[in-house]
Amino acid sequence: MEITYLGHASFRIKGKTAVVVTDPFDPVMLGMKFPHVDADIVTVSHNHADHNMANLVAAPVGGSKKVITGPGEYEIKGVSVLGFPTFHDDKNGELRGKNTVYVIYLDGYALCHLGDLGHTLSEETINQIGDVDILFVPVGGFFTLDVEKAIEVVHSIEPKVIIPMHFKVAGLSADLASKLASVDDFVAKASLRSETYEKYTLKSLAEIPPDELIAILAKR
Repeated sequence: MEITYLGHASFRIKGKTAVVVTDPFDPVMLGMKFPHVDADIVTVSHNHADHNMANLVAAPVGGSKKVITGPGEYEIKGVSVLGFPTFHDDKNGELRGKNTVYVIYLDGYALCHLGDLGHTLSEETINQIGDVDILFVPVGGFFTLDVEKAIEVVHSIEPKVIIPMHFKVAGLSADLASKLASVDDFVAKASLRSETYEKYTLKSLAEIPPDELIAILAKR
């Protein structure tokens, strides 16, 4: 399995039987290019332009793509996807609406993408999510979890690999950059081992680290 960071909350996850792209973004809104990618499955956590631009993701040559936009159970090309209803804020969606947390089962790994989660998770939702190998967590604050709540969510899910997303990066539009924190604050306060990767690759379940690791991915 190979994970490539496309920017913001968007990743390309390549497995043996299928490719998944999460939360493709509007390059005009973000001020940075969305790369040309194809995917069998596109997950959209909520209907905001910095997360819902599924039209920018091509279908595989000779194939088709499935766009998943909300809670439910899905099975596509040997990949299982479970979507759980959550909110984009800590006021039951009054400020920014709904959000879907996805658990993606691919190549024997359990990956959880939190989208623009804006609150800590209930015990019921944590139990529904279950065991997670790799967690994609927003850490930039303002629109989503702040650093302290992001760390609380990480501890509640207990993944082996934590991949931060939705933080300030070079090239981001001035408006968004002024509101989002960098990843450094999260790394410092989480007090976990961290490594930086061009891509994050696992060849087998045996390669999952025994202790929690923050994997910081460079934007493609």
